[in-house]
Amino acid sequence: MQEQYRTIAREGVHETEINRSRFLCALAPAATEKEAQEFIARVRKEHPTATHNCFAYVIGADASVQKASDDGEPGGTAGVPMLQMLTRREVRYAVAVVTRYYGGVKLGAGGLIRAYGGVVGEALDALGTVVRQRFRLATVTVDHQRAGKLENDLRATGRAVREVRYAEAVTIEIGIPEADVDALRAWLADTTAGTATLELGGEAYGDA
Repeated sequence: MQEQYRTIAREGVHETEINRSRFLCALAPAATEKEAQEFIARVRKEHPTATHNCFAYVIGADASVQKASDDGEPGGTAGVPMLQMLTRREVRYAVAVVTRYYGGVKLGAGGLIRAYGGVVGEALDALGTVVRQRFRLATVTVDHQRAGKLENDLRATGRAVREVRYAEAVTIEIGIPEADVDALRAWLADTTAGTATLELGGEAYGDA
């Protein structure tokens, strides 16, 4: 499993003009292939009169799902260069749709490849990317007396506190790098005089 991956910071659109053709690149994060396909359908609906709506998406931290479409452009001149730009920039869980409004000047195969790949690169620069780090979910259970200070200490030492629940005891859900588990156990025992318990959960990705 990948330790980290890069994805799009936010959904957005970047527009550029090449030889009188308008190219609009819509980018969005997509957790699943279904989300990617829904985004593509949405963009197509927004631009029904466009000459082409080409797309590419990469799903999975290890880029296990990759799809691209030229949508009527000559084979390999649109979707593939878009996909190559996403994979070259190591972007995952992301979908790109490039909408082209033809301006009357033919670009040729080389020009199309540069245009479609280039506009995705420009859009990535404009919208920005974020790195997601793999971490382990863990639940710390502690008594009410120590909970407030422990939560503050966890935050102060840079550990990601995800949720705090108050019941008979207080449970604090945190995310930690796998390598930090043993150190956290020792630190907890020391900080709470051995009264806190630590339960490990599954894995997830979060902001690095």
